[in-house]
Amino acid sequence: MSVADVALTPIRQESLRSPGYFHDRSDLLSSESILIYLTVAGSVIPMRVLESDSIASVKLRIQTCKGFVVKRQKLVFGGRELARNDSLVKDYGVTEGNVLHLVLRLCDLLLITVSTTCGKEFEFHVDRHRNVGYLKRRIAKKGKGFIDLEDQELICNGEKLDDQKLIDDFCKNTDAVIHLVVQKSAKVRAKPVERDVELSVMAANWNEAENQSEELQVVSGKPFLGDFVLEPVTVNPKIKLPSIISDMIKSTFDGLESGKQPIRSSEGTGGTYFMQDWLGNKYISVFKPIDEEPLAVNNPQGLPLSSNGEGLKRGTRVGEGALREVAAYILDHPKSGPRLSSSGEMGFAGVPPTVMVQCLNKGFNHPDGFECAPKNIKIGSLQMFMKNYGSCEDMGPRDFPMEEVHKISVFDIRMANADRHAGNILVSKEGENGRIVLIPIDHGYCLPENFEECTFDWLYWPQARQPYSQDTIGYIKSLDAEQDIALLKFYGWDLSLKCSRTLRISTMLLKKGAERGLTPFDIGSIMCRETLNKESMIEEIVHKAQDSMIPGMGESAFLETVSQIMDFQLDRLKK
Repeated sequence: MSVADVALTPIRQESLRSPGYFHDRSDLLSSESILIYLTVAGSVIPMRVLESDSIASVKLRIQTCKGFVVKRQKLVFGGRELARNDSLVKDYGVTEGNVLHLVLRLCDLLLITVSTTCGKEFEFHVDRHRNVGYLKRRIAKKGKGFIDLEDQELICNGEKLDDQKLIDDFCKNTDAVIHLVVQKSAKVRAKPVERDVELSVMAANWNEAENQSEELQVVSGKPFLGDFVLEPVTVNPKIKLPSIISDMIKSTFDGLESGKQPIRSSEGTGGTYFMQDWLGNKYISVFKPIDEEPLAVNNPQGLPLSSNGEGLKRGTRVGEGALREVAAYILDHPKSGPRLSSSGEMGFAGVPPTVMVQCLNKGFNHPDGFECAPKNIKIGSLQMFMKNYGSCEDMGPRDFPMEEVHKISVFDIRMANADRHAGNILVSKEGENGRIVLIPIDHGYCLPENFEECTFDWLYWPQARQPYSQDTIGYIKSLDAEQDIALLKFYGWDLSLKCSRTLRISTMLLKKGAERGLTPFDIGSIMCRETLNKESMIEEIVHKAQDSMIPGMGESAFLETVSQIMDFQLDRLKK
């Protein structure tokens, strides 16, 4: 047996290949090309794209540039995320002189170098949020001398690391030393990327605007004390928090009290913080402040302020993401029926327990400096951290149980989710047989004002083309949009007329579709656009109903018209 040290040292930015790779295509010299600029770690580099390029092709050219190995990318133009990869650059109205932002962050990557006794070296990147088992598999796959996983052990500070332990749990700084124990001699070095790499595609100025989000009223009788604060936002004295949420808040509080700082995630376009337990050994919860949402005033990713208060997704508002996160948990009813305020029973789709809180800590983003004052208290959603083996983005859907995919489809259709991609579905396992369980997260773009941005990645998974089980159909029949709207109001969110309409129509479609034996693919396809500029069937139904309305007719008459048109379309689709 031999022991090899894993030393953590920074990667120099100069080691990254120049993005000059981006403009090596001859067709980019044509008159159709658009000149834009990439700022990489402070350097401005010109880049040409074609108006006929797809969003996916632009991302791919960045992704395949040596050094930029992170797949999770988001393009933003004019306060709107360019989420439809198959759409063209020109479909989003991008022309010469416009502003695009691409945030590509590498701070969670470790560059692992395995040196064998034969003098060979193998390099690969590992996300620090992966687990030890994944690291061992990468070593076994990359280094031919480490084929037998049973021969590998990872040890840090004298402690053997379990395969399920996250790399980030023991690689929190550049002074850590890991020992890899294998039967064949090897040396392993891990170097974290020194800083975030943020790319902003720029060609003109943008208009800044004040944050338009409404402030939440915090009802609390406690005085402001200490250098941190964490407590639930109370809007209804009749609400009794479930014990599972109370315990989550207490454990998160204990972590802050013991000095364990929030750890900001590099993923996503807003501020997301992992909250630690009092020992710093594991994550307890995830906090998303309202003022750090995409396009919000204190967004840490460098995105501009929203010019009109609209969020990255059409039909959402900046500052309402936390409300939607909490609403997703509230409306994810257990099979037994709507969740009572004191019930900790998990919902049908498995949305993690989520609650609105107010929190103060120096570890959050405070552009104007931090001081222990009430003005620096942040309001946002606090969601339970769920142990996982990665996301659905990290693996193919073939092994996902059909019922797990179906439960998420039911939730997304009903909530008109505008941001369901494989990266925000976690993969976990339960039971002795290690049954795969899918956990949906990131619901800040649910319940939009319209159906324009509905996006479901699972639409293209094979399980989506299978019909719902009778058990699932029974659950769908039990759903009641009016009760859901009343329930959200009880919890403090009085849905706007447009958001309420979305929930009523999406629930109507789900129930009618399931009753006719339609598959998740059938129903989901009705809600999602095929291309950016072609309306979905549900949008067409809504517009037909609006055109047939007589002045003075109320909302109930409008919904009845929607129902009739929907019946006609579904019956035709069924035939």
